[in-house]
Amino acid sequence: MYSMCRHEAKCIKDIVGRISGRLITNVNKHLIGIETRLQDLKSKLEIGPGGVRMVGIWGVGGGGKTTLASTAYTEISHQFEAHCLLENIRDESSKYGLKRLQEIFLSRLLKTNVVVESEIEGRSIIERRLCRKRVLVVLDDVDDVMQLDALAGSHDWFGEGSRIIITTRDEHLLTRHTDAIYEVSLLSHDEAIKLFSRHAYRKEKPVEDYEKLSQDVVSYAGGLPLALEILGSFLYDKDKDEWLSALVKLKSIPDVKVMERLKISYDGLELHEKELFLDIACFLRRRHVNEVMMVLDACSFHPGIGVKVLVQKSLINVSNGIFDMHDLIEEMAHYIVRGAYPNHPEKHSRIWKREDIIECCAMEAGTLMENEVLVLPSYVEHPRLPHVVANMKKLRWIDWDRYPASSFPSNFQPSKLGCLVLIRGQQKQLWKGCKHLPNLKILDLRYSKYLMKTPDFNGLPCLERLNLRGCEKLKEIHPSIGYHERLVLVDMTRCLNLKKFPPIIRMKKLEILKLSSCYQLQKFPDIHSNMDSLVSLQLDHTVIEVVPTSVGKFCTNLVSLDLHRCYKLKRIACNFHLLKRLEDINFFGCSQLQSQDSTSVMSRIRLQSFQQDSSANLKFAQFPHLLRRLNLSYCNLGDGDIPSGICELVSLQILDLSGNTFSRLHSSLLRIPCLKFLSLSQCTNLVEFPSLPSSIAILNAYNCDSLESIGDLSKYKWLWKVSLWNSNKLTEGGRVLHSMLQRNAIQDRFMSVTLPGRQHDIVSRTTTIITLQLPPNWQSEFIGFLVSCYNHRWNDECVVVIKQVMPMDSEPDHDHWEEFDKNPESFEHAQVGYVPFSSCKKRCNQKCCLVYRVNNLT
Repeated sequence: MYSMCRHEAKCIKDIVGRISGRLITNVNKHLIGIETRLQDLKSKLEIGPGGVRMVGIWGVGGGGKTTLASTAYTEISHQFEAHCLLENIRDESSKYGLKRLQEIFLSRLLKTNVVVESEIEGRSIIERRLCRKRVLVVLDDVDDVMQLDALAGSHDWFGEGSRIIITTRDEHLLTRHTDAIYEVSLLSHDEAIKLFSRHAYRKEKPVEDYEKLSQDVVSYAGGLPLALEILGSFLYDKDKDEWLSALVKLKSIPDVKVMERLKISYDGLELHEKELFLDIACFLRRRHVNEVMMVLDACSFHPGIGVKVLVQKSLINVSNGIFDMHDLIEEMAHYIVRGAYPNHPEKHSRIWKREDIIECCAMEAGTLMENEVLVLPSYVEHPRLPHVVANMKKLRWIDWDRYPASSFPSNFQPSKLGCLVLIRGQQKQLWKGCKHLPNLKILDLRYSKYLMKTPDFNGLPCLERLNLRGCEKLKEIHPSIGYHERLVLVDMTRCLNLKKFPPIIRMKKLEILKLSSCYQLQKFPDIHSNMDSLVSLQLDHTVIEVVPTSVGKFCTNLVSLDLHRCYKLKRIACNFHLLKRLEDINFFGCSQLQSQDSTSVMSRIRLQSFQQDSSANLKFAQFPHLLRRLNLSYCNLGDGDIPSGICELVSLQILDLSGNTFSRLHSSLLRIPCLKFLSLSQCTNLVEFPSLPSSIAILNAYNCDSLESIGDLSKYKWLWKVSLWNSNKLTEGGRVLHSMLQRNAIQDRFMSVTLPGRQHDIVSRTTTIITLQLPPNWQSEFIGFLVSCYNHRWNDECVVVIKQVMPMDSEPDHDHWEEFDKNPESFEHAQVGYVPFSSCKKRCNQKCCLVYRVNNLT
């Protein structure tokens, strides 16, 4: 009898579950875009008997977190012994306290009235009374870790099979408590149209004559369900003129209901986080992370931790190194800045709109300005503007494109200014005399092509970054720069009239000095004290003749030295052996180097600073062992000028010997243990290759007119890319390809070979795109796919791209594909690309395609 009753009860429960499921499915159909998101959430919940699982739902305010959580709760709650949906915890806890929330929580789950004397007692009761119950709990809109500690402090508080769902705008709250985090995606365009139409017309799509207006509203809302519902409900039963009026208003005055709901996330920030957010939203959206962090640091925001908080609270996001945010989040920031004074820009903390700036210029002289940040578009011009700016005493950041020809007025003295950016300015000098700007960290005057001299740096004690790139007429650098102890970066690239850099006396923190393309710079800067912080020194395209001993003496932590195209460089007096951290040296085109006494050390390149043995050969041991990249291209190196000591560069990975005159190379190349890239291109006298190190991966030897033999490449197991085009005496291209295929076919790696070819006269350009789908039996009966092409003229371009075509909801396999895609072929003549199918088999259930694009002159 008892068995029969239990069986009947189970049947009744199953029937109820099926009916509930059908009813819930019907409910879901009325929620736009909910089904896919619900399935994703349920997969993270892993509903079943095993363990206790906590899952967080995270996303921007108004993005549908509560709707998703409550829908999941409705659909699956019948599978649990007890269940509770605790809504709006943020507001409820601030009004009534956590103890009251614990009482509501327990009363709903235990189906009896529970009184809690204290928060600590509440935690104990939850653990004691629920630890054996299989419960479903939704904690909605959590904004403080104390709320989680009071209601779901541990997995042990709940019985086997329990599931806890937590919704929040702050991802950080979920990282410690939850087993998985589900980020709610905003609505797609089609979903947004449906949701908006449902509220604006009570239909699934826009009515006739309202399609364009609907598209404009949906574009404004940007897939945010909250905005779509509020705006749709507002526009319901309005005529066309009212719609047009509403859209015009939204461009200048956003919907208050939407803004106030979004503003909740902002209100929960600390004061410095609020300032940080407003700066990013008003000025720094869509800028690169490095630039943004540099500016914010100059304004003393210490953005390292603050930016992370903003990301966790869904106020900003970082994608591909760029800061971004939802359009309505940006609009909310503007709404906050305008605050109680929307029509008084002089009272706004930040000012950037052209009309607001012009309005400030029209105000009476002496009007008190409250602005902290000023960003001026390049098209704003007004004769009073410099004087208006001078009255903004609270400014901490100025970004002014094309500052006018006049200097800053004498009363320009913003003591809080941390960042001054005046790109493409028209002035000849920034200001007269010495100005005291005690907090200025960044001075950026890039491309101020009329600037003749720099300001006195004595008044800028905190300056860290000085950018004078492209100041073509700059002749005079104030000598005070050599005494500046806080400078980290000095960029004077392409200062075409600069002939001398002041002596460096106390630049203790300088890390990067760029004097590239200062074509008249004849002398290396005099260094008179330690510069232990200097890591990068760029003097390429200058006419300096000597690298002094002071570099080795005072710049001992130098990592990169660029002397690229220093055609007049004759002597290097510094001892490279003292530069223990040096990793990268570029001597490209330095063909006049000689020893101090002008005796012949090598046939054309003579590096006096290196140790010499009895045969006057260069000892590469004088280079530090950390050296990873060495460029000796176009240095007129002849036979014997690359000595056996090169094998002592045990960390060398990249060696460029292009454009030299040797016909053979010493076998010591074989003994460079870490060499991965070797370029011998344009070595027109080279007859044969030496043996190469076993680590070699990329070998370039194009335009080697005399090259006749390259040896056996099959023994190099890491070699995947070889370029031999236009080496027309080489007749063993087919053997090269065959030997590489033999070795690489079993390595599960890509291979790229550019073989020699001939030139033909062709006159017009065409583009051919060929897409080939792999055969059904590719996994078992084929080892790889080989593609080749033939280009006819030296300037033909051939690009071979091999990739997988995958379903939209799948993740790409970057293990092998990305390596090949990042190195597309861009060489001429006959080319071959090979990919083994074994590298595809990780995704054997998906379609693989090879896309082969050829630009030919035919």
